[in-house]
Amino acid sequence: MNKRNTQQRRHSIISILNDQGEVSVDELSTRFETSEVTIRKDLAALEKTGLLLRRYGGAVAIPDEVTQQFTAKIAPNKLSIAETAAELINDHNRIIIDSGSTTSGLIQQLNSKRGLLVMTNSLQLANAIHELENEPTLLMTGGTWDPHSESFQGQVAEQVLRSYNFDQLFIGADGIDLERGTTTFNELTGLSKVMAEVSREVIVMLESDKVGRRIPNLELPWSKVSVLVTDDRLAAEAVESITNHGVRVILARHVS
Repeated sequence: MNKRNTQQRRHSIISILNDQGEVSVDELSTRFETSEVTIRKDLAALEKTGLLLRRYGGAVAIPDEVTQQFTAKIAPNKLSIAETAAELINDHNRIIIDSGSTTSGLIQQLNSKRGLLVMTNSLQLANAIHELENEPTLLMTGGTWDPHSESFQGQVAEQVLRSYNFDQLFIGADGIDLERGTTTFNELTGLSKVMAEVSREVIVMLESDKVGRRIPNLELPWSKVSVLVTDDRLAAEAVESITNHGVRVILARHVS
């Protein structure tokens, strides 16, 4: 089977689904002049990556309430941080993008990159990545849906991640403890730790006003963090403290 033709057909299926809201196996089989078995395989693959929901005889689009969070406007300062972080990505890199409002700003920056492989645990990010013109290879962790973080978590997701090696992980944080590392309100930190384990470089993205928050749940210790990308309102003392932990600090221009 020609891989390119398969990708083109699956991209077309999503376009049809977005226009119609639902599709049938019979309709797609006729349109693409291929077997119903092939179409069912397409739908199964697209459902696995979170791009549609299968039903008897066909598939329906992901409900708006699942994807609406990503379509909300990204705050200018978060977008500035994302643009700066994206400069660290080279063509053909294998990257993980964790769920989050700051990391979501990375997606449109990826259009200037070529040959990327991108894994995410977020349905919203997966749908946005799928729409990119440069068509990066898209992977999803799968796992158990966590409504608090709007992402997939759990042992299944961790097992999937351990099957790969990545160049970079892009991850946000609820806070920074200058002594310990990144912190979070979410008690589910297992997947974040595995993401860091399987990535050569860990890039944390957050706004400077979150630095100094001593939230109880430690997510990633400084020993696991390679780079912190934040805005240029971060105090010089904090930059020095973080740098002393062996972490490179990159300051993006603050945008109100």
